[in-house]
Amino acid sequence: MALPAHGGPPYVSDDPEPTDFRHFEIYAFNAGASTRSGLDGAAGIDFNYGAVRNLQLTALLPVGFQSEQHKPTAVNLSNVELAAKYRFLHQAQIGLDAALFPRLFLPAGSSSVGDSHTSLLVPLWLEREMGPWSMFGGGGYDFNRGGSSRDFFQLGFVIARKMIPNLQIGAEVYHKSADSLEAKDSTGVDGGFIYDLDDHLHLMGSIGPGIQNANDTNRYSWYAALLTTF
Repeated sequence: MALPAHGGPPYVSDDPEPTDFRHFEIYAFNAGASTRSGLDGAAGIDFNYGAVRNLQLTALLPVGFQSEQHKPTAVNLSNVELAAKYRFLHQAQIGLDAALFPRLFLPAGSSSVGDSHTSLLVPLWLEREMGPWSMFGGGGYDFNRGGSSRDFFQLGFVIARKMIPNLQIGAEVYHKSADSLEAKDSTGVDGGFIYDLDDHLHLMGSIGPGIQNANDTNRYSWYAALLTTF
């Protein structure tokens, strides 16, 4: 299986807000999903830098793992990701933020972990904030051609609320169409949180079940990270 690309941690869906100009966001993360075959996931570092105003540059370096029944666990460099998020609409001007976030996935270091070919996800993300509430989501098309793989689309929506000054919780629904000739469509839901330890350290996580073809695609999935900002 191939996991949906995580967007705005801790969610699969992303928001259109880029990293602040000349600032860094660095996520140390672990993410994965369970199926009846075993576990599939990755751990690594997600670097984001505010290169210019409204433009974020991203590099994600994952070590993938795959554990199947009656087989040794495979661990290797998974699909390195290079991306750029550009916000072209602002809520202060029109009541809505919008951004494009094309993401290039490079071939994995091993055929047993990740995809062995290059793919390109081109999504559009939207967001509206209303006091303590935030709603964001969107989706995009993934050009995913190699072997038995095929193009697919991915959609998602999150509603989140700031409960106290340093805690936000949210709920998400997302969908991904089949990404290969043998794969199936998948839909999942999850709940997530972001907790600010201080101005520079932030804990976040999400977990939830699949609700479509769950045995083959996602009995449950998770994401956990420590974010450092400066």
